[in-house]
Amino acid sequence: MPYNLIRGLVLKVFYPLLMLLSAFMKGRKEPFQRLVIRLNNRLVRKSRYGTNKILLLLPHCIQVNDCQIRLTHNILNCKRCGRCEVKDLIGIAEEYQLTLFVATGGTLARKIVMEARPEAIVAVACERDLSSGVVDTFPMPVLGIPNERPNGPCLNTRVDLEKVKEAIEFFVRV
Repeated sequence: MPYNLIRGLVLKVFYPLLMLLSAFMKGRKEPFQRLVIRLNNRLVRKSRYGTNKILLLLPHCIQVNDCQIRLTHNILNCKRCGRCEVKDLIGIAEEYQLTLFVATGGTLARKIVMEARPEAIVAVACERDLSSGVVDTFPMPVLGIPNERPNGPCLNTRVDLEKVKEAIEFFVRV
């Protein structure tokens, strides 16, 4: 069975069933979302891709909360002070010549995907936004990287930069 068909079943059948089940099980939604992201990533990695038309999509909470510059309209407005990982992520995007955007939520993320028209996506976000975004963009290949939330949700989040690079390199590999 082709991996994209299996991925479609995971995202369009298994994921909704898990979300329905989680409605009856307190505290199970995020672990189920994490499971779907892991399954999606494994199935994407089973296929071969070779593209440079990659969208690197970031959550707005990756930016330091008290920064005076808002990056949601143009991430290149960043002053690259180094207080958050945005400077490094811009550097990665420039190194690989990627399209890079910051989204404030799912609606804006979907709009960015529609306008950028990438061939693949490397997305950083919380499990909720990643799992729903992966489902919404199917059959486009998406590698999701859950962000780290040392200060709780949506505040000064972080991401493992090596995981971001590794995901990008997976797609550019021929």
